[in-house]
Amino acid sequence: MKSHPFNRLGKPAQRALANAGIESLKQLSEVTEKEFMQLHGVGKQALQIIKAEMFEKNLAFAPERSS
Repeated sequence: MKSHPFNRLGKPAQRALANAGIESLKQLSEVTEKEFMQLHGVGKQALQIIKAEMFEKNLAFAPERSS
């Protein structure tokens, strides 16, 4: 069984996703990149890792929402 893609993230980023109730890349594709980056514990390295994991699964962050 392949390891969970979030396991590649640092512990603070893993906790941030858990606290936000995000358990999968599919769920993560429902938020914008900006929303992801606003989670406490998420930084540029986590963003790079997640983008690569999402790309492999043909997923992407949600488009930015207009006001």
